[in-house]
Amino acid sequence: MIDNLFTMFPGQGSQRAGMAGHLLREHPRTAGRVLARAEEATGLALTELCTTAPEEALAPTEIAQPAIVATSLAVYEVLRAETGFVPGAVAGHSLGEYTALIAAGVLDADDALRLVRIRGQLMAGVSRTVSGAMTALMGLDPARIEEVCAAAAPLGVVEVANYNEAGQTVISGQSAAVAEAARLALEAGAERAVQLKVSAPFHCSLMSAIEDEFAAALERVAFRAPRVPVISSVTGALVRDGAHARDLLRRQLAGPVRWVGVLEAAAALGVGGYLEAGPGRVLSGFAGRVAPDAPVRSTNDARRITTLLRDLRPEPATTAAAA
Repeated sequence: MIDNLFTMFPGQGSQRAGMAGHLLREHPRTAGRVLARAEEATGLALTELCTTAPEEALAPTEIAQPAIVATSLAVYEVLRAETGFVPGAVAGHSLGEYTALIAAGVLDADDALRLVRIRGQLMAGVSRTVSGAMTALMGLDPARIEEVCAAAAPLGVVEVANYNEAGQTVISGQSAAVAEAARLALEAGAERAVQLKVSAPFHCSLMSAIEDEFAAALERVAFRAPRVPVISSVTGALVRDGAHARDLLRRQLAGPVRWVGVLEAAAALGVGGYLEAGPGRVLSGFAGRVAPDAPVRSTNDARRITTLLRDLRPEPATTAAAA
């Protein structure tokens, strides 16, 4: 049995066609219930979108966000229903923080899904008014990337959006400024610059335009104190209480994702291993490189989930043989 797992929930970009298909086939009762509940909360055909729809149907921000949360929540509920799984601590990469807050008892699933639906719609709206882009830069120190963003700022907004790991930092902003910052980063020694397939410049000041409207939606929802430790991707530190969690979700829109800080905070808690619960394996990849000697698990397919369920189940009690 493995326990005290730091459980990580992925964000936008982890979506793929059929990402919940194995869940519905192998665990129809639990996964089906979660997806049906998510459909009711969001008004979207999420069972179809997460199992049989083509990849292009998942591409729009306002679709991808609730679909990822629904799939991640289905994974988590399968683990909980079949093994009694309780994470040692949780975190989510940007969007994934909503699933983390559900797992920690801070948010009701229905409320979280409705918020994610609104969030996706508002963020998609920004993409219709701003020519934005995001680019991942590999092999350059984050402090140097901050400098090239400052150098490119005369062309428009360009800021660090994701501190993912020491060797990968994502920048976001207006297209011309992002392209110039990427060029300067390559001149400064970056190994690669990869433009991301996203529809909006997430996690930069261009998203400030929707903060007030989303803050109003957050105020209509109840937030409770965490039942397990939650590490915020906004600060890389623990969430104190429900009011703090609400404020962090507002700040998350225009602030960078501090995933390096999240993994440092998890290590300081003394977690027993790392688990990525949801589609994809990006976060488990980050964790494996930061903590190569720790167990790192993912749930990207039926085989991995089957193995994980076996290892999470309590070992049967043994009785001493009669003398």
